[in-house]
Amino acid sequence: MPDDSLRAVARSYFADSMSPAHDWHHVQRVEALTERLTAEYAADERTVELAVWFHDIGRAREDAGEIDDHATWGAREAERVLAEHGIADGRIETVTQAIRAHRYSNDTEPASREAQILCDADNLDALGAVGIARCFTYGGELGEPIHDPSTPPAEDPTAAGQSQYNHIHTKILDLPERMYTDAGRELAEDRRAFVERFLDRFDTEVAGRR
Repeated sequence: MPDDSLRAVARSYFADSMSPAHDWHHVQRVEALTERLTAEYAADERTVELAVWFHDIGRAREDAGEIDDHATWGAREAERVLAEHGIADGRIETVTQAIRAHRYSNDTEPASREAQILCDADNLDALGAVGIARCFTYGGELGEPIHDPSTPPAEDPTAAGQSQYNHIHTKILDLPERMYTDAGRELAEDRRAFVERFLDRFDTEVAGRR
């Protein structure tokens, strides 16, 4: 089966109306990042691309409250689809493990270089200019505040942050420490530096100094 056929199957799980924070454009950005990382490491390109295409196929269902964990569901669904299309069992196992491991909040470590590359690329898309855009887009969908000065990040009792400003401080800025590849870590540090510059300007504007 041509490569673009399985890509089209994965694409079918992403409605045009779904959250911009986790839509097919996100998959395309992650794919571009994995291509860059895969070129620097001894990783199987076909396995990586399949993991990328299918890693978020359950996201719309999770956002709709139909399932609890899009990574677990997506791995099972990908296993079924890939088996039906004749993908070898060993490759399917590596792909589905990568899908289960990619989620930030899951306590699952990537078991292969291919899984590490997917994790790094997915986390990189949550950093930098794109990451900031995704963060505030998703917060708006949830009806969460951009910023609540009465609850600074250091006093926020929640794990994810009660505002998107706090979310950036409590989660996004820590992403470089979660990188598995040196190349991913280098990119992450550059993107984190941009986020930090954004936060400095944000604080200045909130205080009315600019």
